[in-house]
Amino acid sequence: MTIILIIITSIISALAFNNNQLFSKMQLSPFLVYHRKEYYRLISHGFIHADWMHLIINMIVFYSFGTAVEYYFGQLEAEGYMRFSRVWFTFLYLAGIVISSVTTIAKHKDNSYYNAVGASGAVSAVTFCAIFFAPYSKLLLYAIIPIPGIVFGVLYLIFSQYMSRRGNDNINHDAHFVGAVFGFLFPLIIKFQLIHIFLDQILKPFNN
Repeated sequence: MTIILIIITSIISALAFNNNQLFSKMQLSPFLVYHRKEYYRLISHGFIHADWMHLIINMIVFYSFGTAVEYYFGQLEAEGYMRFSRVWFTFLYLAGIVISSVTTIAKHKDNSYYNAVGASGAVSAVTFCAIFFAPYSKLLLYAIIPIPGIVFGVLYLIFSQYMSRRGNDNINHDAHFVGAVFGFLFPLIIKFQLIHIFLDQILKPFNN
């Protein structure tokens, strides 16, 4: 499913790059969602991106963690913890797009000039879902410094919250934060007993 979602997102994004009308129709406009009930924008904006670099970075990160989460879900299905793992994975991604937008809608619902695009909220959700299953797996900070996923996760949340309060760039840090929290909690939505997987992984170094 990771590859399929990447292909779909890449095709739609490429089309929108050369079609301003399509881009405008799909982008997230909190004002139009709230006041004109254009709810489809809650999900459509996740399939278009600001430029090629935005798309490529999001899809590379999504591929890295999406394939990992698909593996973890497949293991859970094999062990009887869940059924239809691909459906759950797709739901994680799509729900990540929608749920990560909720704070943005609330904050900018009366700002007719604010718009947002990109799958960053969903990618954050998938990334943090992967951290749930393997909290000590090394991630590269600034693509150079290897740190445990759980440490990266905490720093990422702190940074996202800080940058959201500053609000002096064009990045939707609220979507990053909300998507990340949703993704981390997602396994517990599937089956709360899965908390033992995270706790076992966290305590593993202390049990040796």
